[in-house]
Amino acid sequence: MRTEEPRIVQLDVRPHLRKKLEPFQIIMNAVNGLEKEALLVLHATFKPTPLLGLLKMKGYANRVESAAPDHWMVAFLHKSQGRARLEALDFRTFAGLEEPDSIEETAEETAEGAGERAVPVDSSEPAGRVTELDNRGLQPPQPMVRTLKALEGCEPGDRVVIHNDRVPMFLIEELQGLGYSYDVAEQGDGSAKVTITKS
Repeated sequence: MRTEEPRIVQLDVRPHLRKKLEPFQIIMNAVNGLEKEALLVLHATFKPTPLLGLLKMKGYANRVESAAPDHWMVAFLHKSQGRARLEALDFRTFAGLEEPDSIEETAEETAEGAGERAVPVDSSEPAGRVTELDNRGLQPPQPMVRTLKALEGCEPGDRVVIHNDRVPMFLIEELQGLGYSYDVAEQGDGSAKVTITKS
């Protein structure tokens, strides 16, 4: 009996996360470029819990393992391929992956368009009320929940300015889905201020 192993694609977004940059589009570009038989192994600095739920809705099963406190590996495989391939995966073969020195190096090794980042919208001063939220020190998903709740109470043209411990990658993905414009200002201490305009 002939068995075919799935093609394995590795994506290391640790350099992006360490620089507080948004890797969501890079990850989705890689996922969208996968054949159903292919296996994606994602390397991150933390367990990307919201991403697991998002890709589960897109039909991907996953396995997660931590190689170090700041090195998490997540394997994704389309559930049409069965769970057995994921369960048989030996994460030790991937744990030694050397982290790229630069973001450019990561982008070259990944799917086409991997170097793309969310581009801040033109931040001309709109009229409207401004709500400021300091989300630093809060555990996920509290910063996202607080921000979305504040936006619910806003009128079109109002702005919500948030200060988070890092660039909120999953909130940005949600804002893109809602069609709200935003501007990210990375701070010297690694935190990020995001100005969101409700449309």
